[in-house]
Amino acid sequence: MTCAPAIGWTMLVGAALAASAGSLPIQLGFAILAIGIVGMAHGASDLAIVAPERRPLFLFLYISVSLICLAWWTGYPQIALPLFLAASAIHFGVEDAPHGALLERTARGISLVAAPVILHREGYGDILAFAAGHDISTTVLFLLTVVGAVATALVVIMAVRRRDVRLLTGTGALLALPPLVGFSVGFLVLHALPQTDQRREEIGCVSHRTYLQAVGPILFAALLIAAAVGAFFFYREGTGVRALFAGIAALAMPHLLVTPWFEGRAGRPVAYSCPAISGRAQHSQT
Repeated sequence: MTCAPAIGWTMLVGAALAASAGSLPIQLGFAILAIGIVGMAHGASDLAIVAPERRPLFLFLYISVSLICLAWWTGYPQIALPLFLAASAIHFGVEDAPHGALLERTARGISLVAAPVILHREGYGDILAFAAGHDISTTVLFLLTVVGAVATALVVIMAVRRRDVRLLTGTGALLALPPLVGFSVGFLVLHALPQTDQRREEIGCVSHRTYLQAVGPILFAALLIAAAVGAFFFYREGTGVRALFAGIAALAMPHLLVTPWFEGRAGRPVAYSCPAISGRAQHSQT
């Protein structure tokens, strides 16, 4: 599916299957590792693709949106949750099918968010209830199931027609695995890993290792922030589910809402070059 070594995919599949057989805390731990650490790598380069003269405003807005998001999750989780899910669906649709028609973008975005409810309605409902702080009505779950089923059917048809193994694999994981595990795998396969590859090329890194070296400090800081937020919400709520949602949302919402307005429009010019590339270029000129 990508240039990633086969051993990496084998480890992901093995870990996902093992987590699927475990309890909710184990599945939650898998989601934290998959989404919070591996998946966060593509967003860690947000600052790198912003022109230097625009970075002060970018950081101000980025931090402001993050703080507002945390305030909403603290006081009004029942409102923050649907807004986060809707924003995520729009983001996934736009980013994962940038050249697709509106129907494809809509189906891709909705499927990634709602596909897990199709075969795991009870577990999906429980997770949303923990995140929102109250039970989710059967009507809402039914509507999510219907919308998710239609969107996922369209995605599967597209994948089969195009012989798109990645799309079919990610969607299959969303359907077959428990909600937390299925979304984590689907998120990585369909969104985070392809976006990381794209970002790596944008900032001029020849390998994932050099990319991680370039964004390492920001990624580390983001993980610390997410951990602090998660600890706070875990203390308030107890299950860790809202902590996962709030911690990810605090970093994801600025990535969703702020970064697109600061990316280069004409060819998406690179505002930052990977240290490994820069070093090689300077060496070749001497």
